[in-house]
Amino acid sequence: MIPGSVSKLSEATVASAATITAKADIVTLTGTTGVNNIVPGLGTAVSQFLILVTTGAGVVLGTSGNILVGATVTTNRALFLVWMKSQQKWVIGL
Repeated sequence: MIPGSVSKLSEATVASAATITAKADIVTLTGTTGVNNIVPGLGTAVSQFLILVTTGAGVVLGTSGNILVGATVTTNRALFLVWMKSQQKWVIGL
């Protein structure tokens, strides 16, 4: 997304793994493997948003990588994350 302009969100599907790469604004996560690292699609030098939707039950976002506070993701619900470049971590929105 480009702030201040009309833009469309991009979508991608990624298999769950310990490390995934978010190359879209909305990522559908398949499988049930826990995720500890999410590589930011725009790199680590800029803050950015990510919407994560899981199709597998009970996917856990762990804190041993670049996720600030972990969570268990509910199937087919949107989870909003923000990359904070100052902390080099993903922050989960409520």
